[in-house]
Amino acid sequence: MQAKLLSVDARITDNLGQLLQVLPPDLRLAIQAQVRDAELLEIVLDLGRQPEARYTAGSMFLTERLVDHNDLEYVTSRVGEFGKDNRAGIERTLHRISAIRNRTGRIVGLTCRIGRAVFGTIDIMQDVVETGKNILILGRPGVGNTTKLREVARVVGEDFGKRVIIVDTSNEIAGDGDIPHPAIGRSRRMQVPEPALQHAVMIEAVENHMPEVIVIDEIGTEQEAFAARTIAERGVQLVGTAHGNTLENLLMNPTLSDLIGGIQTVTLSDEEAKRRGTQKTVLERKAPPTFDVVIEMIDKERMAVHHDVATTIDNMLRGKPPRPEIRERSEDGEINVLQAADEGSLAPSLREERAAMTSYAPTSVQRGSNGDSGQPRELPSTVLVFPYGVSRSRMEKAIRDLRVPAIISKTWQDADAVVALKAHFRREPGRLKDAIDDNKPTFVVRSNTQVQIEAILKEMFGLAGDSDEQVAMREAEEGIQRVRESGEPVELMPQNAYVRRLQHQLIETSDLVSTSVGTEPRRRIRIVKG
Repeated sequence: MQAKLLSVDARITDNLGQLLQVLPPDLRLAIQAQVRDAELLEIVLDLGRQPEARYTAGSMFLTERLVDHNDLEYVTSRVGEFGKDNRAGIERTLHRISAIRNRTGRIVGLTCRIGRAVFGTIDIMQDVVETGKNILILGRPGVGNTTKLREVARVVGEDFGKRVIIVDTSNEIAGDGDIPHPAIGRSRRMQVPEPALQHAVMIEAVENHMPEVIVIDEIGTEQEAFAARTIAERGVQLVGTAHGNTLENLLMNPTLSDLIGGIQTVTLSDEEAKRRGTQKTVLERKAPPTFDVVIEMIDKERMAVHHDVATTIDNMLRGKPPRPEIRERSEDGEINVLQAADEGSLAPSLREERAAMTSYAPTSVQRGSNGDSGQPRELPSTVLVFPYGVSRSRMEKAIRDLRVPAIISKTWQDADAVVALKAHFRREPGRLKDAIDDNKPTFVVRSNTQVQIEAILKEMFGLAGDSDEQVAMREAEEGIQRVRESGEPVELMPQNAYVRRLQHQLIETSDLVSTSVGTEPRRRIRIVKG
């Protein structure tokens, strides 16, 4: 299955100039001459070797001369103090300078890693973050775990209006110095004096500062795993990263397996073993998982999402391999679901929620401060629209395509109307609740699709809307185009028999193959290459 989700334009800031200023002049000039700033990952200075710049595509030596102690001292004298983890930084930047020392403690090597704040990167997982569940991100170094975590902290604090505290072990999320980097938005940051004390700072954050969300980078010890469970049991949302590439790796890690419930050996009775068709000694999940959702970062633009960790772990211990939802951001910025999650790996409540989100029908409401429905205000000739949880780029495209007199507003206070995602509207958090209390006309879409956003704008401006049949045929046309471009199968939304027949006829004219899958009322069409 391949389905489009929302996408937004990413904005990147890396303060690279401040890092270059701490390098010896000849190395600084050599890097600037390359004009490859966006691709630069790190600069390596090892005593007695040529200085090296590493890029996303290969590496190169900066000069022919060898690095000496003067070069290393030049850099270390211009950065912050090195902690017990041998890491230092540059104040109010996200860059990280890591030291290699000899047996006497003298620095003989430096790795200067470029830190970048990428705004707009969590569109690929925003619907998961919006659920308020505890989320654990897994992935090898360099795939963007910390970047995603930083953006989650900013979005949850600013857009959702929640109290967020970041437990920042090596100042990697919020940058070096006492003033945090602007990339974390309104979130607060608690620094950890040394890595061994991270678990204590996690507990202190909850006990002293009343957060609604705790953000933690690199949970790596048994004490930190226990602290995470303690925090989750107090009703605080957790978003963190951990060592390990996949859910299977984490399950087999005796130190961190508690994050996903842990495993224990259970001896079954003869009758139970016979009923299950297994040996008498089996593995079972020991406790509820600390994290409800696990996201595996396959690479920077692709991830696997396990929406229901408890059910997935139970299935894995019974020998059933996991089938997560796989998402990918394409080169044009669109986010596609390449593989749908196995419905059998989801709890019934999640299956019902997913089914409810498949309808195309938009709704509009007008609510006053007392929560009662009322008549919408008369909208002006040119409408300022504030999208809440809705893709701005898709809304801009819809406005252009429909040629309606609408402008996207930066704040709800200035807006004439609000268009909100249904997940936000159900909870009415932060600015959305304020907008409704202020009697703003509020329109609700079930999901971030171009079709739904256009339908809302048509409703807002009194334009003739597409019929259900027209919407279904447009979706079939989009599916045909995606299969032609990617070669991957695409499943359409469930339709009745008459509409499916029309879709089959359309697909046949495109030299592709279509089959009906599923059972009523969820029967739908699958498009594949012939």
